[in-house]
Amino acid sequence: MARSPSSPAFWRSPVRGPWFTSVLGVVLLVGITVLFVTGLLSYASYNPDLSPVNDKTPDKGVLGFYLFSWPTDPPWLYRLNQGVHVTLGIALIPVLLAKLWSVVPKLFALPPARSLAHALERISLLLLVGGALFEFVTGVLNVQLDYLFPGSFYPLHFYGAWVFFAAFVTHAVLRVPTAVRNLRGLRDEGRLREEDPLRGDASPRGGEELVSPAPAEPTVSRRGALWFVGGGSLLLFGTTVGQNFDGPLRATAVLAPHGGSEPGSGPAGFQINKTAASRGITAAETSEEAWRLVVEGRGGTVRLSREELLGLSLHSSALPIACVEGWSTSDQWWRGVRLRDLAALVGYEADAAPDVLVESLQRRGAFRRAALRDNQVRDSRSLLALFVNGEPLTPDHGYPARIIVPAAPGVLNTKWVARMTFGDL
Repeated sequence: MARSPSSPAFWRSPVRGPWFTSVLGVVLLVGITVLFVTGLLSYASYNPDLSPVNDKTPDKGVLGFYLFSWPTDPPWLYRLNQGVHVTLGIALIPVLLAKLWSVVPKLFALPPARSLAHALERISLLLLVGGALFEFVTGVLNVQLDYLFPGSFYPLHFYGAWVFFAAFVTHAVLRVPTAVRNLRGLRDEGRLREEDPLRGDASPRGGEELVSPAPAEPTVSRRGALWFVGGGSLLLFGTTVGQNFDGPLRATAVLAPHGGSEPGSGPAGFQINKTAASRGITAAETSEEAWRLVVEGRGGTVRLSREELLGLSLHSSALPIACVEGWSTSDQWWRGVRLRDLAALVGYEADAAPDVLVESLQRRGAFRRAALRDNQVRDSRSLLALFVNGEPLTPDHGYPARIIVPAAPGVLNTKWVARMTFGDL
């Protein structure tokens, strides 16, 4: 029977034990809770209840209970939120893998259920393992811009997160008392290790099935294994966190999206996701002769050339760009026409400007249309930008005009704007 995974003797590592797995569990308890909260905030930042074009998870029902109007202050809010979400998620991968390794004997234990509580724990464990692998794999593929799963990332990751977190909470409620007892045994474990390094997991109760009855010779201590896992997390953290900063530190983000060198130099030398060529934007349709901005509202419709926009009152804002994949830039200096001033052109008072639907010249891809809520339109820093860092926008940064809004996800800062329709959405 020792050849069968259902036999405790099949799993011979002396590192496994209730104390080791409890330490990993506590780290994941805190880390995954932060990931879940920042994930919900990231989704709320899209204002998905504002307009169907923003909502990438239809039929979410009661799962939309937390939605609220996303604020514009502080302007770096989304940058911070998504930087924490992605960087922490990648850094937790070694901890997750070590945790799964530490409890893998439980997946094969027989009988399948000894009681109702044990059956619930086993079901939650299966959903937890499957959900964790799904969420982390889809998340990593998305931030690497190499998403291979069928369907949209947004609903898959959203609903997967709820399934995973429900299993996570159920499992935590069932296992936290045992984990606390195991961690309280740390003092005894340290004293016992002076006599026998393999006895450290003998005193805590509730995880005996993880302790091998015939352990192999140890090659590393349990604390050594924890240091190894922690070192892996620090390595991933160090090769990811640079994506949140400009300058030399960004070059250290070798495992993060857009990690490497800046795209060029000069005023337009900061990160982008979508190039004009990738979205089929041609020079002919963005030329001074061809391009016109159509602005609609209750007071009628106006068509403005770029030259006419330059004749309006121009304002400047220092705002970052932050993307769902976790990368962000420092503040860039944008100059253009305030969104609330454009609303005034079609019949709205500046301090009572309504929501706006923004449409891009791009003909394919997600968020070629995006909606902004009235509080975003009324903010004096929200612009239809014509310049960045003292120079006209480049084609890849949205020439002839793009949206820039404080604290908004990058995809809502629409590039190559063609039409703006003001009104309650």
